[in-house]
Amino acid sequence: MGFTLKPMFLFFTLALFTILNTPHFVETASDYTTLVYKGCSKETFIDPNGLYSQTLSTLFGSLVSQSTKTKFYKTTSGSGQNSITGLFQCRGDLSNSACYSCVNKLPILSNKLCGKTIAARVQLLGCYLLYEVAGYSQISGMQMLYKTCGVTNVAGSGFGERRDSALSVMENGVISGHGFYTTSYQAFHVLGQCEGDVGDSDCGQCVKNAVQKAQVECGNSISGEIFLHKCFISYGYYPNGVPSRDSSYSSFSSGKNPGKTAAIILGGIAGVAFIVIFLLFARSLRKKHNDY
Repeated sequence: MGFTLKPMFLFFTLALFTILNTPHFVETASDYTTLVYKGCSKETFIDPNGLYSQTLSTLFGSLVSQSTKTKFYKTTSGSGQNSITGLFQCRGDLSNSACYSCVNKLPILSNKLCGKTIAARVQLLGCYLLYEVAGYSQISGMQMLYKTCGVTNVAGSGFGERRDSALSVMENGVISGHGFYTTSYQAFHVLGQCEGDVGDSDCGQCVKNAVQKAQVECGNSISGEIFLHKCFISYGYYPNGVPSRDSSYSSFSSGKNPGKTAAIILGGIAGVAFIVIFLLFARSLRKKHNDY
């Protein structure tokens, strides 16, 4: 038995080593707090008395506190030339708690990424924050702020038509959904959202412009995101089927969390391996004792 235990022990040791060194792909942080882009004005506060800094801090506090109740909020702190207007918006499919968790990170990121600029915008996957001092020059709601296109291009005819059909469904859905819509259509997942104070008609026009930019800028890319000043869209192509969507984390998953499920399964296998090794070792000792 001592002879047969060695290869068995070696087998389970190697199996256990493989299990423990296999990546478990557990999400350690929610993807909605991932930074997408930042936009910082070139001008900074002239603030010898700290008035602007205090007003901005008050504004941030108001925005964060409201994020537990709503997914869009716009307000002004201060008065006259010293006032600062700001807003936050969470993606429409985030829960209230996820919205708060996302917005709560924005003031710190804004200070870190932009400092004391007179206007700033910080966009995460799940939310964004925008502020500007009184008198700051406005930009067009249709101006493109940021884009990203998938590095993989889809070969073959028909991709553009299927993508455009999915985006058309999304365009109509954003209007009927009063500013937010996401769906899976054929092999695509699409999402569109407008700033919370934009009316349905203007929202539809903004999203239409974003779609046109996606068609030009991203071409046959497997995915794309287009951020205009007043709206944004995203799409992804999944030829093997669109994964289901976990609404609490707003990330694609196989029903639950595939990484966490894999970790649980692998942990269970590791536990079984330990038990088997222990039983084989105990049996070996008992056999040896009986031989004596």
